[in-house]
This record gives sequence, C-alpha cells and structure tokens, in this order.
Amino acid sequence: MTRSVKRDVKPLRYRQIHLDFHTSEHIPDVGKHFDPVDFAQTLKRAHVDSVTIFAKCHHGWSYYPTKVGRVHPNLSRPDLMGDMIKALNAADIESPVYITVQWDEQTAREHPEWRVLSATNAYSREFAADRSSAKQLSPAWHSLCLNHAPLRKQILDQAREVASNYDIPGLFFDIVIAKDCVCEACIERMLENGLDPENPHDRFINDEAVLAQFRDETSSALFKEFPKLRVFYNAGHIAKAGPERFKDYTHLELESLPTGGWGYNHFPTSARYAATLGLDFLAHTGKFHSSWGEFGGFKHPDALEYECAQMIALGSKCLVGDQLHPVGAIDHSTYERIAPAYARIAKLEPFAEGARQVSEIAILSAEHMNPGTARNNPSDDGAVQMLLEMHRPFDVIDREARFEDYRLLVLPDEIRVDRALADRLNAYVAGGGKIIASWHSGQGEDDAFAVDFGLSIDAGTTGFWPSYVEMEAGLDPHIPGSPVVFYDDALRVSARGAHVLGEIRPPYFNRTYRHFCSHVHAPDDVNAEPLGVAVSVHNGAAYIAYPVFRLYRAVGQPIYRHIVNALIDKLMPRPAVSTDLPTSGRLSLMHQADKNRHVLHLLYGAPQLRGQAMPMDGGGTRVMEMIEDIPAIGPVTATVRLAQKPARLYDALSGQALDWTIDADGAVKVTLPRLHIHAAIAFEGEPH
Repeated sequence: MTRSVKRDVKPLRYRQIHLDFHTSEHIPDVGKHFDPVDFAQTLKRAHVDSVTIFAKCHHGWSYYPTKVGRVHPNLSRPDLMGDMIKALNAADIESPVYITVQWDEQTAREHPEWRVLSATNAYSREFAADRSSAKQLSPAWHSLCLNHAPLRKQILDQAREVASNYDIPGLFFDIVIAKDCVCEACIERMLENGLDPENPHDRFINDEAVLAQFRDETSSALFKEFPKLRVFYNAGHIAKAGPERFKDYTHLELESLPTGGWGYNHFPTSARYAATLGLDFLAHTGKFHSSWGEFGGFKHPDALEYECAQMIALGSKCLVGDQLHPVGAIDHSTYERIAPAYARIAKLEPFAEGARQVSEIAILSAEHMNPGTARNNPSDDGAVQMLLEMHRPFDVIDREARFEDYRLLVLPDEIRVDRALADRLNAYVAGGGKIIASWHSGQGEDDAFAVDFGLSIDAGTTGFWPSYVEMEAGLDPHIPGSPVVFYDDALRVSARGAHVLGEIRPPYFNRTYRHFCSHVHAPDDVNAEPLGVAVSVHNGAAYIAYPVFRLYRAVGQPIYRHIVNALIDKLMPRPAVSTDLPTSGRLSLMHQADKNRHVLHLLYGAPQLRGQAMPMDGGGTRVMEMIEDIPAIGPVTATVRLAQKPARLYDALSGQALDWTIDADGAVKVTLPRLHIHAAIAFEGEPH
C-alpha cells in the first residue's frame, strides 16, 4: 500500500553505517590520521555498502572547503569529506552526506537572535543544577529556531553547495524537531494564527508548521535542482502523523537505538508504521553500549546480529551508527563486531527485496490520534509488546489507512472517535472486520460509545484503585478462575446486548489511613455486586473497560496479555502464522509476490536488564536493556497458512531443504531442531 509520494531515486542499500563526527574546536589535528585505503578496506571487510558522512556537525563546523559554512579551525586535511567520498565511491560504497540543522553551536553563538527560547527552559545535554538563562552554563546544544528566513536560506545554500560539488546520492538533515519555542518570532506567528503561546498544544502546532515550512522550502528547491537526490529529515522518531507529513521525503530512516533510550519495542512499532507509508526505509541502531556520541563503547556482536536480522524481518534495510575519532582513523574493533551481522544480511538480501509483511492485524495508533504525545506512547507500546509476545504479525496505522486490508483492528486505550471515524469503524465491522478496543477507545464527542460494542457507559470511574476482574470460565487455560487484580481505573459500563466475558469486582475499600488491609490493597469484596462489564464481545467488536495496553506496558502482568490473546482467538481463528517460540521470541511472515515466495523469520534474543543506573541528560538515570550471549533454543515449530501449497521449503541462509507436513486444514507445519539468533525459512511456490 503506497500512500506517500515516490520519487525516481535509487533504492536504499541494505548494509549502511551512520558515521557521526561532532568535533569540538578545542581538539587538534582533526582528520590527521585519516587513511583512505584503510578506511575503505575496513568497511568492505565488514560488508558495508553505504556510509553517511559529515558536511557539518553539531558544533557548527564543516569538514570541506565551504563558502557557506565555517571550516573546522583545526582541520588537517583541507577536504576531509571529499577525500572520504572519493575513497568510498572507488570501493562502490555509497556516501550520503550529513548536515546538522537545529543543533549548530557556532551559528547559535553568532546569531543568538535565531535561538530557540524553550517554554520550559529545557536543553539537550544540560546540567541539572544549571539555572542560567538558556542553560548558558551547561555543555548543552542551544537549538536554532527555523522560524527565521536567513537561517533557512543558510541551510539550503550549504545543502546546494554540497550537492553541486560532490558526487553523492543524498542528504541527511539532522535535528529537525519541534522545540516548544516561544522566541519573539514564534510568539508573533502564533498570535497571527490565533494560537495561544501559553498552551502547550498550540505551541506544538506552531512548531510543526515551522518545520513543515522548512522541509517544503528545502525539498522543493533541492528536488528542482537535483531530481535524483535522496532527502531525509531526522527527528529521532517517525511521527505517526499520516502520509502528508512525509511528502518532502524520498525515504525514511528510523532512529531507534534500543540501548540508547528507545528500548527494544520502539523499532517494531516504528517499522510497522513506516511500512504502511510506501516509502523505502531503513533502521538505525548503534554499535554503542549506550547511545550516540559515545567513544569507547561497544555493543555485543550477538546483539548487532539480532538487531539487524530483526530489521530485515520487519521489512527494513539496515544501518549501524558509529562515531569517527577526531583524528580520522577508523576503528577496526568496531567493524569486526559489525561484520558478522552484515555478512548475514548480505546473504538475506535476495529474500528481502520487495518483501511485504503478511499482517492480519493493525493497531490504530494512539500517538496518531493524540498528536504531540511522546515518542514512546504507552498505549501503542503496550499493544505492540503484547502482539510481539503473542507472535502475531501486525501493522501500526493512522486513520487514513485502509481498514479493510486487515482482519482485526486494535484500538488501544485512547482512540476517541469523531462521527466520520465512527462510521468507518462501524462499517468495517458490518463488513466482517473485527475490533478489540479498550478504555476510552470508541467513545465519541459526547463521551458515549460511537462504536457499537453493545454497551452503555454508566460512569467514567469505578471509584476504586485497584479493582478486580473475574473472567468467564474456559476462555483460556492461562486465565485464573478467581479474580485478577488490575492496577488502574476503568470505565463503568453495562451490557446492552453484549456477551459479557468478564466482570469488574470491587475491593472492600480503597486504602487510606482510616481503613487498610495487608501490605498493598484490600482483597475483592465477596459480598459485593459486580461494578460492571470488564470484558465483552458483540457482533465482532470486543471491549475491555481498562486501559489494558498501557497497563501491560507498565506492570507486565501476563494474564492481561492472555485475555487479549483469547479475544483474538475468538475473533480471528486460523491465523496466517503461529509458533511455539517463547514469548521473548519474535516472528514475521514476509511475502515476495514477484518471486511467488514467503519467508518466515524466527528470532530469539531476549533482552536482559543489566545496567541499573545509566546516567542521563539532566542528572537522572535509566535502566539498560541489553542483549548478550544469546543461547540456542529448539526445537521450534511454526505453522503457516498459505493461499497455495508450497513446492519446497528451505533455509534461506544455507539453501538446505527442510522437512515439512501439511495438516488436515491445509496448514504447513515445519520444525527447526535448533534456532540461534535468527532463522529465515523460504516457502517457495511453483514459478509463475
């Protein structure tokens, strides 16, 4: 499904590097030890076929003889960028070029009138105790506001200079992000457009309009002059904002460093949204132990191999982030760690070209329906985590997508609907589609349900925290017959034709100084009447009264997942693919229509909590989720339902034929005796 503008540019390559080079003016001998032969040979040995290199860095310095920007004062090679491009082109390695946008310390010093004035006085890399204006006493990036025409022209002029003077396939514009700006120009713009500078949502609307103007001006000029040039604007996250948001892009790059704060569930969420937009896309992970900008940090090779295999399994091309030492010498240890991952990807490329995931389920994004929310929306993340652990392939969609392409829609927690969306959802169910909704999802503008769940809303709260759910017997063997505690509030709803599968049970009382029981909360009141419907199903639309998806992300209670899984089984029997992988394993089923081939990807590499207090910007800490020492597991069995019987099954990496059987209902069953990190199984039909 193509929903964004496609331009006539070369497809992205599969094995890329993003080579940071943010180098202070206080460091000498910049680029002195760059060796073009060693540089290219090291990358070739690691199976790299594209490297994003730097024209201008966050410090504001350029690394080529620019007439627009400022050359780094300690640059030892007059044209370090040009020398890299020559070496890479000679080795048939692409060289897209990086230009920083809003983080440019040199320009911020020269033009303080262009600086973002943050409504919250928040700056990236600030010191927690710094109370100075604009964090002037912090080693922070002082962002530039793109609501200044001379700044936008300066950036475009430098982009034109690079694209005119060097043989490059594309430009990567970094840090094009809403900054909550209340500078004089932004306040004036907001007031002219009827927006309130004191309202955070209005500030977000203004920020987005400013960024859209910059992207439109820049891409329009570049596409006119360089029609084959690839262009991407990086914001650290692909906003689930609809296809129009990406009209100025030629492709997408999904920044998602699992150990850098994004977590291991962010990339699948982002990839399954990007896949619906119809643009070529790649994923960013990093070689770093933590995140961007770390010198001397190394990720375990098993983790890199797993992460890159997952990219291919989800329809993405691959990129690993690195940072070049200021002296310009490439680090051999880094590329020795990247090489095994990219050797695997090189073998898998024929099985990835043109592949599209078979997705029977779609998550209507809570981030999309509630614009301005954080990168990691808890309701989206919880729904994604559940489906990943259930091994159910899915897409993440916006409201402009075709609902009819899916057997089941998930509306996680906070998908309130207007009349037009309610009509579409009701028509989708009437046409045979299925829905699972939770909490406020499906409520209309008058707070009543606008989607027909066979329910009515009695109250916006149960009055208790927590409360309990008692499920109908026999729904799923993993669900206990006794009441299960839910650590959140719920809507109080009554059945008006719905089949009730679970009821809300109150505790004896809320915990206060006047009455409490035991260590945490009071038990369920065995004498009380149910508070209402907890879980129900009606004519193909299932409903859960709790914010079960954000709750699952928060507390990880497997019973919540089993309830959702039981609903999916009830609504969507005979799924296209299933497996007995552990819940921490991952699965995807890809289809190469032009080759009459399906490829089943099975992955196992469970992240572990290793770091307890990784320092963060601003003085806080976070935990470190890591992958190391992935054990082999097996046997692993998978069942796939295809439109036609395959002619053969084989291991995509080795070509070795695999034994398989067909069940009575036509499902193909295959068992792998051993799985280490990743396996790709090709189901090949007869040639067309």
